[in-house]
Amino acid sequence: MPTTERYGDHPSGIAHRWDPSDGGTGPAPVAVLLHGGWWRDLHDASLMDPLARDLTAAGWAVWNVEYRRTGEDGGGWPQTLDDVNAALRWIGRALRAAPERYDGARVTAVGHSAGGHLALLNALDPDTPVTGVVALAPITDLERCARAGLGEGAVGPFLGPRPGAGAYTESSPLHRVPLGRPQLVVHGDADQRVPVEHSRDYTAAARAAGDRVEYREPAGADHFAVIDPGHAAWGEVRSHLGV
Repeated sequence: MPTTERYGDHPSGIAHRWDPSDGGTGPAPVAVLLHGGWWRDLHDASLMDPLARDLTAAGWAVWNVEYRRTGEDGGGWPQTLDDVNAALRWIGRALRAAPERYDGARVTAVGHSAGGHLALLNALDPDTPVTGVVALAPITDLERCARAGLGEGAVGPFLGPRPGAGAYTESSPLHRVPLGRPQLVVHGDADQRVPVEHSRDYTAAARAAGDRVEYREPAGADHFAVIDPGHAAWGEVRSHLGV
């Protein structure tokens, strides 16, 4: 079972630490999980528990991070990203304090949907310990999402009722490349929540800007297949991580 730790003062400023289930014999690689749900407080970090179990069974240490979300939780732009950045900095300090337990040279942020959006933007934080990002069906272009009404209009509550062009640019990984860290993007071609074209366009832009990006597009995979440990889409991630 995970141990819940606090990285911030807000009730949602918590992270659930999962230790390797085999106890480990040396420094464990680290995964930081960031859940999706279009930034809404209807969803929480438990969405990523199946991935935490899968990774810890393979000898990884995992922090499954919660953050302020829109609704009654006080989230939005930029405070939701501020929480993620604070969590990653806090985790970085924990890694440095226990090098015998954690391999600080192998720290991967794994984010799904809105969590993928946050993982990509966190890569821009100079104080993050992350050495690579795995973005699973990520949200990468908030203006495009807003125009299409994706997530039942989720961008409005996240950015506010009248976001300017600058807000769309600052909050969209598509417009912030290069991120400067290697990335794996996995997006199923049957995604019904975030069209796969978003990740195709993001990958092209990131590569053109000089980022090292691997891209996988599992045939027939929908928005949630990428966080199903039994699906071939997650198998692409395991292969990338060397699990």
